[in-house]
Amino acid sequence: MRWALVKVCLAVTAMVVVAFAVPLGLVVKEMARDRAFSNAEREAAVVVPALSITTDRDQLERVVAAAGSDDGMAVHLPAGDGRPAVDLGRRRAAAADVEAVRKLGRASTTDVPGGSALLQPVALSLGTVVIEVYVPESEMSNGVGTAWAVLAAVGVALVVGSVAVADRLGVRMVQPARRLVEGAHELGEGKLGARVPEEGPDELRLAAVAFNSMADQVVQLLANERELAADLSHRLRTPLTVLRLNAASLGDSPAAEQTRTAVAQLEREVDTIIRTAREAKPQTAAPGPGAGCDVAEVVRERMAFWSALAEDEGRKVRTAGVDRPVRVPVARAELAAALDALLGNVFRHTPEGTAFAVDVHNSDDAVIVLVSDAGPGIPDPATAMARGRGSGAAGSTGLGLDIVRRLAESTGGDVRVGSSVLGGAEVRIWIQLDGREPVRGGHRGSVRRRRRPALR
Repeated sequence: MRWALVKVCLAVTAMVVVAFAVPLGLVVKEMARDRAFSNAEREAAVVVPALSITTDRDQLERVVAAAGSDDGMAVHLPAGDGRPAVDLGRRRAAAADVEAVRKLGRASTTDVPGGSALLQPVALSLGTVVIEVYVPESEMSNGVGTAWAVLAAVGVALVVGSVAVADRLGVRMVQPARRLVEGAHELGEGKLGARVPEEGPDELRLAAVAFNSMADQVVQLLANERELAADLSHRLRTPLTVLRLNAASLGDSPAAEQTRTAVAQLEREVDTIIRTAREAKPQTAAPGPGAGCDVAEVVRERMAFWSALAEDEGRKVRTAGVDRPVRVPVARAELAAALDALLGNVFRHTPEGTAFAVDVHNSDDAVIVLVSDAGPGIPDPATAMARGRGSGAAGSTGLGLDIVRRLAESTGGDVRVGSSVLGGAEVRIWIQLDGREPVRGGHRGSVRRRRRPALR
């Protein structure tokens, strides 16, 4: 594209230069010729007053010598009254040309050796006198060579300048296109960070904007796919926890030991899938209009599932605030997955017999779900909330708390980890009902707490 543009500009500029320079050169040459003959006419006009006064040869010779020179001007007097024709000065024009001008009565030019001659007739009483002025070739071409050289230099400069401008324009067009191609190759090779500078002509700039938008969409889609794989894998940990707990009660038979080994291996594989899938930070879209669920119903349903396991392990369970519907703007499956992640962590990271509770508090603008236990607690809440990092317990991927955090932040809320009144860890999920930014601090004072029933 670059060289094609240069060639086109070179051809167009060359044609324009030729179209203007050649006629202009011819005009310059013709102007120089006209200037030379105009000077000759002025020299001839100097002799005319003297001819009208006297015809004495000596006086006319002095006038001719004063007007030009014997070598550059001649006066041809006609014959008459018994006088022969007289030629004053050096005659270069042919006698026939002089007689023809005398008869026609108008000025004329004729070619002579070394240049041209201007024949100017003057009508006097003694007859028609012809004044001959010699115009050498050098005078007719005076300045023409210099003018042609200037025209040629200007033409060459125009051609070179046009080529340079065309080359710069070509670079300005080619480089953004080349970057677009390189960006496409890099994106095709798996370099998801490849982007194209939005520069160049409008068309290429729009193409770069579209490419960058497409690349962002690809990255987002891949992140969502990884997030989905990680979330689905994490949800497998709930039934795996049940299997592990049930396998622990099978005794010491070989079949029981094999079952426990298989469950442990399956847990390791699920953890590996979670760690390898979660490589990019996903973005959870806000639920659409009308989306949502009853948090009290979801809590009752999931606690009914986990209560059976809690009874097997001798854990005391308590729920509060689930006696009436409490609507929240999150999907039912997402809320259930978040609760399962937190309750699974309780069973996985606390000893058997450790009590836990789930409380629901709501106000006009927010709903708080508290999951607390009487275990050893979380020594480093900041690390526990960090994406892809666990609380330090064995087998932790850190995904459970991240699922909960994304659920809360999708509504404008947040998640906090602290100490519970039971003596262990407490995870508080703040779900915003009106989509406003969460108020940092002071949440507990803005909700209506329900009475907590005693542990059963």
